[in-house]
Amino acid sequence: MKKENESRHIATYTLGCKVNQYDTEAVVELFKGEGYKEVGFDEKADVYIVNTCTVTHLSDRKCRQMLRKTKKLNPDSVLIAMGCYAQSAGEQIKIDVPEVDLIVGTNKRNEMIQLIENYKKDQETYNYVGNIMDVEEFEELHISNMGEHTRAYLKIQEGCNNYCTYCIIPYVRGKIRSRKIENVMQEANRLVEAGFKEIILTGIHVASYGKDLGNTSLVEAIKAIHDLDGLERIRLSSIEPVVVTPGFLEAIQGLPKLCHHFHLSLQSGCDTVLKRMNRKYTTLEYKESVVALRNIWPDVAITTDIIVGFPGETEEEFQETVDFAKAIGFAQVHLFPYSVREGTVAAKMKDQLDAPAKDRRLKTLKEVTDRTQQAFIEQFIGTDMEVLFEKDDQGKAHGYTSNYIKVEVASECAIVNTLKKVHIESKQDDALMGKCID
Repeated sequence: MKKENESRHIATYTLGCKVNQYDTEAVVELFKGEGYKEVGFDEKADVYIVNTCTVTHLSDRKCRQMLRKTKKLNPDSVLIAMGCYAQSAGEQIKIDVPEVDLIVGTNKRNEMIQLIENYKKDQETYNYVGNIMDVEEFEELHISNMGEHTRAYLKIQEGCNNYCTYCIIPYVRGKIRSRKIENVMQEANRLVEAGFKEIILTGIHVASYGKDLGNTSLVEAIKAIHDLDGLERIRLSSIEPVVVTPGFLEAIQGLPKLCHHFHLSLQSGCDTVLKRMNRKYTTLEYKESVVALRNIWPDVAITTDIIVGFPGETEEEFQETVDFAKAIGFAQVHLFPYSVREGTVAAKMKDQLDAPAKDRRLKTLKEVTDRTQQAFIEQFIGTDMEVLFEKDDQGKAHGYTSNYIKVEVASECAIVNTLKKVHIESKQDDALMGKCID
């Protein structure tokens, strides 16, 4: 038994998206406030938290594997399954992974300390997962630091109401809930005071921020933190092309701290597939949004996600996506083979494609998007770009431009966590190489 004056240790492992990373950091801060010390995940700890993901069937498998192996690090520890997979399969986890002591989904995370105390009293595995659709309020979690990075994620929104036919996330994250603007501002202030120069506004469906509150919007959230002293950049996580309205553009073009980088979710470059996916836009609307952004910022980076092998996707439909990706000229694309998620509409659709077909299409599209990425990067050789430097290692420092291109320079001219102007001289792989001008 631990003596009262002995320190307690917590270790965490996060699978999945940036929102999960934020949630993990926030929970760690709760534990630190109670006197816990954070240690590496391979070290001995009193509490282990695995923040799970369920976006694909491979994610589910990784979660189970990680949960099984974690308890071996310290059999006397409390092992907690948290996050999306825990939300979707809480009772199944009790059966498949008996090593787990507590199951906490995508709510009640701010009660974690008390849940552990409850467990210590009865030593019984307990599933705290409830009906996420009943949750109406944004769960306030706070962070004031995020490791050693110069960029910090600020979660402003939770949940999604779109119900794309392939996506399980609305069922495990619930309805949209927005963070109150005053709480957004308070956390932004803490992060800037901690030294962060760039804040990334994130959430499950950031574009819907404020719709449930009725008196604010994503633009208002951006404006609320824009003039903070010490904050150099604001970046957005994924939004949809329908957000890029004339009103939105008029509002943001006067905000110099907003990064010239927009992750516009696409998923398919074929209108018939988009319709089956229950996406709320057409390829024409998508292209018009891209053109509008490029008219304001010629250097803007348009990045996206594309799913290949959606049920019923014909060769002709896939080719439309390939042609559309070429026409847009994406700066970067995250490619995914379609993954069946039980409980979604698409899981019941006919003409499910086999893995070899999806793999072939993935390879074909990757060759195309790799070329568009290289073309986007190469256009900046010979120009001057402002870089926020993040790391200094083995004689080289690297950071990112406003339009999210990695830039490397000799470390003697760069200072971590500062903005420097760099003259770009060449390209190496997916990074630009240059020299600091000043």
